[in-house]
Amino acid sequence: MTIRVRVVVVAVSLLAVWVLVVGLAEGRVRVTATPPSLRQGDAGALIVTGVPDAKLIEGSVGDRPLIFFPYADGYAALIGVDLAAPTGSARWRVGWVDGAGNPRKAVGTIKIKSRKFPVQKLSLPGNLVDLDRVTEQRADREAAQLNTLYGMSSGERLWRGHFTRPVASTGPGEGFGARRVINGKARSPHSGLDYAAPTGTPVVAANRGRVALVGDFFFGGRTVALDHGQGLYTLYMHLDRVQVVEGALVARGETIGAVGSTGRATGPHLHWGAQLRRARVDPAGLLALPVRD
Repeated sequence: MTIRVRVVVVAVSLLAVWVLVVGLAEGRVRVTATPPSLRQGDAGALIVTGVPDAKLIEGSVGDRPLIFFPYADGYAALIGVDLAAPTGSARWRVGWVDGAGNPRKAVGTIKIKSRKFPVQKLSLPGNLVDLDRVTEQRADREAAQLNTLYGMSSGERLWRGHFTRPVASTGPGEGFGARRVINGKARSPHSGLDYAAPTGTPVVAANRGRVALVGDFFFGGRTVALDHGQGLYTLYMHLDRVQVVEGALVARGETIGAVGSTGRATGPHLHWGAQLRRARVDPAGLLALPVRD
């Protein structure tokens, strides 16, 4: 029997989604990318419907694998675009095994747009910038520790519903992606949001997750990393105190520490970072994720 495959691209600007409909003999599979395009540092989702009997579903965007979870009447996977990702079209692919055991797939592209990041010029004491050999080795070890952590991905999805700001009593965070010039020298881009707040201000978990790391780092000071499952992590730095231990499961809104100025900091504030399968994404994007329970 010949199975005809029909692909229709529908632009739905009012809903801000990009839809691919694949008509198969047994029904229609709908793949929705939302938002329809992403900027550097953005987070979005790929939603698949019309595969009620799928035994396996997997996929990728570019060279980054996707992890799908049951959502509404189908499946969804979060997409993360690194703040330094190349612009242009990124190819996505979704594969699944239907109820009869036949492999199926759908492919398409999503546009990655450039994003204008601010430039921050900072002046810091020399000992916080020009590191001696011992301190530099320490900073390298700590960076490697975080990088290893971000490469670990559990299949279990821990986060539920919406994400919340980790510091409730301040304005929106600032500085994500900023190209920092410290003491006249260009440095790595800033990979998180900074929330200025008085020392001791409670810091809460942005969503349900497991405490994957508690540490005291040269740059980040007292630090907590939460594993929200499926490769999504949030990071809380410069804490004055930490109120959780590694391995603990915390709820959204649960206090995990307090704002401080530990590590390399010019004053009390919270650095809130997010990584999605090693892509450095804007934590503010988590607050508006298009996928919610």
